[in-house]
Amino acid sequence: MTSPDPAAEGRRRADEFLLLLTAEDPAADALLEELTDVRELAYLGAGLTAIARTEGRALPTAQRAQASTRQVAIGQQRDRARGDVEGLRAWLRRSGEEILFIRSLHAAAARYRS
Repeated sequence: MTSPDPAAEGRRRADEFLLLLTAEDPAADALLEELTDVRELAYLGAGLTAIARTEGRALPTAQRAQASTRQVAIGQQRDRARGDVEGLRAWLRRSGEEILFIRSLHAAAARYRS
């Protein structure tokens, strides 16, 4: 039996993590605590980064620029935490919260248009 594709598993975990964060479920932190391998954390982070960049590109120009700046800062946090599991968990939490913020901007824009 072959092991699952790590990138696909990271994306699946990213989706699961975001669902838990959206519901303000404490299981979101439990999910992060279960991951003890830097590689697993990195793949989860790659999934979150892909989501953030995709959703951020759909924002209006000024908000997109601000989201891009926040993504740079989040990337710097990741770089400072390399190899530090707790630091990477903090980076993942911040990454997830950024996606929720981007989604709230989309929702506000949709309400404004209606």
